[in-house]
Amino acid sequence: MHTQPRRVLSLLDRLLIGAVLFIVILLLGVEAARAAEVVPSVGITRTLDNVGSDATAFGGLALRARVAPFVKSEIGVAYRSETYDNGDLTVRMWPVTASLWLSPVPTLYAGGGVGWYHTTLDYRSALPFPDATTQKFGAHLGGGMNIPILPKAAIDLNGRYVFMEKQQSQLPPNQFDPDFWSTSVGLAIKF
Repeated sequence: MHTQPRRVLSLLDRLLIGAVLFIVILLLGVEAARAAEVVPSVGITRTLDNVGSDATAFGGLALRARVAPFVKSEIGVAYRSETYDNGDLTVRMWPVTASLWLSPVPTLYAGGGVGWYHTTLDYRSALPFPDATTQKFGAHLGGGMNIPILPKAAIDLNGRYVFMEKQQSQLPPNQFDPDFWSTSVGLAIKF
């Protein structure tokens, strides 16, 4: 009589162990699908209010992760610099951004987010104005394309438009609109 209950327990143990293993494998698969990406990038940027200026180069680094089947989150940091008024003012900006990208197709994404923009206004040394540093918030809209080239790497093309408040300057007209657009190419490395 003791052997039959042990077989039932043994069968129940096996079913329990099998169910636990199945759940673990399933969860590992979900985690692999949510793999994070590190995206170093370079690109060009231009402020629309800076008439006659050329687009300038910038660099950035982002960390992306899937938070839902069709949603990616991103935290990024970049550096950009632009000159105004024939070089009398150089604006240096270190944006730190947070974005949510909708990605119904694995290779395409679109969305937006917010950012904290640490900005230094650096006046030409011959001018009597002191440099000034501000921290402002802004918002951005954009999108991109992630083109796989290896199992754990993809080329990332991104474009966005950033909306910010007008900033004060010592140079006439004493304010400027820092809104800008940027396009970048990066290497998305999954880990």
